[in-house]
Amino acid sequence: MSGAKPGRQLLRQEVVEGIKRYILEERLRPGDPLPTEPALCEALGASRSSVREAVKILNALDIVEVRHGHGTYVGRLSLSALVESLTFRGLLSPGDDFQVLADLVDVRELVERGMADRIVTTLSVGQLDALDRLVAAMRDQGAGEGRGFVEADRAFHALLVEPLGNELIEQLSMAFWDVYAIVAPHLDGFTHADETETIAAHQSIVDAARAGDVAGFMKSLGEHYAPVRRRIFEARARDAAQV
Repeated sequence: MSGAKPGRQLLRQEVVEGIKRYILEERLRPGDPLPTEPALCEALGASRSSVREAVKILNALDIVEVRHGHGTYVGRLSLSALVESLTFRGLLSPGDDFQVLADLVDVRELVERGMADRIVTTLSVGQLDALDRLVAAMRDQGAGEGRGFVEADRAFHALLVEPLGNELIEQLSMAFWDVYAIVAPHLDGFTHADETETIAAHQSIVDAARAGDVAGFMKSLGEHYAPVRRRIFEARARDAAQV
């Protein structure tokens, strides 16, 4: 872990910044090819080993994508690194679990409530119908079915922000949802009452949006996230009592 020399670390970071600068200066987009490894070495004045190490770092951050046998391309620039970091933090200890979950719930609700007016006014009839179908899928499958319920829930929140046409908001919303879904099972079991309450809240969100009722939409969002906060609070209290 400590075997690398400081000078080598500095050079590697310089190459990382050089590749990022090249992408920006050339106005490359996700999926565009990068120069070959020899060309990058020449352009950056770096060794092949430094370029390879830099590409590995950027690949882990999804800034570049290595397609073996084809070359290196500009990555999707997703938030996968953020998801990995937050997930690890959430799994590190029970105390972190609860704090990360509480923070994620706050951010998810903040995004959806902050965009409530635009969401309600831009959702199309087709999208509202699709949201209704997702609620029906949650109702039919139930949380006991596992992945089906979870996938419908995720698709619901993805579709909710889709009309905004803001890719960053979509990525943030799904990144926080994914981290929450990974860490949440560390709370106590999701009861039938929780399931019923969750489904009803999702339905209320759709109904308010269909009616063009922004205030009702925001109220329904609060009703959706309130039980989640309650479970986090109860789990934290139980954990504190055991210490």
